Amino acid sequence: MGASSRAQLPAKDFPAVTTSPSHRPARWPARRIAVSLAFLVNGFILGNWTPQVPLLADRLGLSEGRLGLLILVFGIGAVAAMPLVGAATARFGSRLPTLVLQALLAFALPLLVLAPTPWSAAAAILFFGMTMGGMDVAMNANAVQAERTLPSAMMSSCHGFWSIGGVLGATVGGPLIAGLGSVGQASVVALVTLLALWPIGLHLMEDKHVGLTAPAASDGEGDAATPAARAGSARLVAMALGVCALFSMVPEGATIDWSAIYVRQDLGADIATSGLAFAAFSATMALFRFLGDGIRDRLGAVRTIRLSLVFAMVGLVLIGFAGSFGAALVGFAVLGVGLANLVPIAFSAAGNIEGVKPGVAISIATSIGYSGILIAPSAIGVFAEHFGFSPVFLGLSLCLLVVFALSGLMRGADRPQPARAAPERETLAA
Repeated sequence: MGASSRAQLPAKDFPAVTTSPSHRPARWPARRIAVSLAFLVNGFILGNWTPQVPLLADRLGLSEGRLGLLILVFGIGAVAAMPLVGAATARFGSRLPTLVLQALLAFALPLLVLAPTPWSAAAAILFFGMTMGGMDVAMNANAVQAERTLPSAMMSSCHGFWSIGGVLGATVGGPLIAGLGSVGQASVVALVTLLALWPIGLHLMEDKHVGLTAPAASDGEGDAATPAARAGSARLVAMALGVCALFSMVPEGATIDWSAIYVRQDLGADIATSGLAFAAFSATMALFRFLGDGIRDRLGAVRTIRLSLVFAMVGLVLIGFAGSFGAALVGFAVLGVGLANLVPIAFSAAGNIEGVKPGVAISIATSIGYSGILIAPSAIGVFAEHFGFSPVFLGLSLCLLVVFALSGLMRGADRPQPARAAPERETLAA
C-alpha cells in the first residue's frame, strides 16, 4: 500500500504526550492494567474449560466424533458473535460490551457443567463460544484505543496476559475439580470472573465519545473517493488483515491439537513427555508477546512481522525435518517465537484502519482469523492421515508466505506520536 493509503490517525486523536521528565506518562497507566486484566480473565476461563472436556464427554456418553462436533459449536458461536459485537462497539464504545460480555461469560462454564443432555450442552457451549468470542472483539477494540493514548505499543503484552491466563486456568482447573468437583470448580471460576469486574470496570477506558476513526487523507488521489468507497476499501483491508490472522493461526491450531500426537507417533515420546512440545511452544510465545511491544517500537510493525515470519518458518522446517524428540522441541520453541506477535500486530493494524471503527474492523479480522482454529484441526487430521505429520508441518510454512506477501498492511499498527508536549491527564471510567 502506498503512503497515502496508510491507516494512520492524526495527532489530535491522541492525548498529547509530554517529553518533560516530570510529566512523562506512565507506561502502565490504570487503563492499560484494566484491559490487560480483561485479557487475563478471558484466558483464565478458557484454560479452566480444558480439564472439563473429558469429564463432559464421560458424563454425557459422547464419542470422540460427537465431542468434536460439540467443540465445533463453540467455535461457530464465537465467530457468529464477533460481527454483532463489532457493531455494538461501533455504537456504544468497547467498554460496555467488554464488561457485559465478561459478566455473561462468568455463567457460561457453570451452565455447561450442569447441562443434563447433549442438546442442552450444545446450547450451553454455543453460549460459551458467543460470550468468549464476543468479549475477544470488545477487549481487543479497547486495547487498540488504550494503545493510542500511550507512547509505546501494548497489544502484544495484552495477548501475553491472555496466554498467562490460559496457562493459569489449565494449571489450577484440574486440582479445583479434584478438590471441589466439576460444579465447584465452575462456581469458583464464575466467582473470580465476577469479582474481577470491579477493578476492570473501575479503570477500563471509556471510548464511547473518543474519535474512533481517522478522517480520510487530505491529499493525493484518494480525495475523490466517496465515503462509501473509502469504507469499502477499509473493509477490504480489514479482510486482508483477517487473512493474515487466519494463516498465522493455522500453525498455532496445528500445534495445539496435533503436537503431542506427532511427537508420540513419529518421534517416540511417551505420554509423560508428549505435552512438552506444546509447553515449549507456549512458553516462548508468552515470553515474546511481552517482549513484542518493545521490538515493534524499535523495528516498526512491518519489519517485526517479517522477522517473526522468518523465525516461524524456520521453526516449522525444524519440526518437519526433526529426527528426534529433542529437535522437535527446539522447532516448537522457535515456532512460538515466530508466531507470538503476528496476530496481536494484525489486530492492532486492523483497529487503526482509516475510515472504519476499531470494533468493526477487529470483528472482521477476528471472524476470518479465528476460522483458522476451526479449519485447522479437521483439515490437518485428514492430510496427516494420508501424508504424515512431517509434510503437514512443512506445508504450513506456505501459509506464512501469504502473510509475508501481505505484511505491508501491518504498517497501520505504527502510530504517529503527538508533535507538541503537554501534561497527560489520566481519565478513568467512573
